[in-house]
Amino acid sequence: MASNKDSFGRTLFVVVGLCFICSVFVSTAAVLLRPIQIENKLLDKQKYILEAAGLIDTKKAKVDKAEVLETYAKFVEAKLVDLKTGEWVEGDADTFDADKAARDLKNSFKPQNDVASVKRVANTAVVYVVNDEQGKPKTLILPIKGYGLWSTMYAFLAVEPDINTIKSLVYYSFTGSGETPGLGGEVQNPQWMAKWHGKKLYNEQGELAIKVTKLPAVAASVHGVDTLSGATLTGNGVQNSLDFWLGEEGFARFIEKVRKGGLS
Repeated sequence: MASNKDSFGRTLFVVVGLCFICSVFVSTAAVLLRPIQIENKLLDKQKYILEAAGLIDTKKAKVDKAEVLETYAKFVEAKLVDLKTGEWVEGDADTFDADKAARDLKNSFKPQNDVASVKRVANTAVVYVVNDEQGKPKTLILPIKGYGLWSTMYAFLAVEPDINTIKSLVYYSFTGSGETPGLGGEVQNPQWMAKWHGKKLYNEQGELAIKVTKLPAVAASVHGVDTLSGATLTGNGVQNSLDFWLGEEGFARFIEKVRKGGLS
């Protein structure tokens, strides 16, 4: 008697077998590609740090990997800061994952004034010190983040060693689908980004004074930047991010120590 090749049992066996084989291929590929994904993610972050420091132009057609690695290694020093004391702390800052650390309840805190909707903040944060050819600090880069219209927006705020004069504000990543293309996405528009250069974070009384604003007179001042036309909520998100990360639950204590004693 001939066997029934179209039986339910045989069909189920083939389907399950095929799914198993496919899952093995997908799992193997994911494991093998993981180191490459981590390397590319780190390279991408280093690229935007160099852009914030004015050492590389990510808008050009092709950014050379070797150039990024060499320039970063030569000029950038990543260091860890205790947000509650403002002191440097030991640790591998190059591999530190602030989002992962924030999920560790023992080593993070819930902000009292969470204007940027960050939910939780790691006790430790990374600061990037960019040196000149002589090894003297010429730029400080603070990583900041905050919710815009549709997503959490990640940026690097680069300032002069006086920790008051802005060199650049570079948005480099968004969660989910990001901000609205053509509106909120304008945070990455080079013309809008250029408006931050030379602006001052603090007024003469030492108070945080930088404003993303619709008011032309304020925007023209040394403490003002035009908001994004048609993307008010995204602009508010930028302002909230600055308010939070430069405030008492962000880098305020570190900034105070730098003002008093430099970067030593």
